[in-house]
Amino acid sequence: MPTDTNHSGDVFGGWIMSQVDIAGSLLAIRRTGGRVVTVAVDNFVFRHPVFVGDVVSFYTKITKIGRTSITIDVSVYAQRGAREGHEEICIKVTEAMLTYVAVDDKGKPEAINE
Repeated sequence: MPTDTNHSGDVFGGWIMSQVDIAGSLLAIRRTGGRVVTVAVDNFVFRHPVFVGDVVSFYTKITKIGRTSITIDVSVYAQRGAREGHEEICIKVTEAMLTYVAVDDKGKPEAINE
């Protein structure tokens, strides 16, 4: 959408960042079985721009589980080109590592079950 683009017409990096956080938190929630909060963005690299019309995919994997925290690696790929009649390509556009903490109903850290 136009509100998700920067002045050059590329997808705004902040939108990508929010989607990365959502993707990472979904895996963290699935693994912990409960509520999590984002406590750190340990790494975030934009390798290529995302263009309007790209199909964007987010892939997640657990890299570390602590007593209350879980670190998730998120890789973002964009498929592009087919719409313009060119050969379709898929490239890695962004990678990030985020840490989440499992919390109870009062927002206090709680242990992650093995």
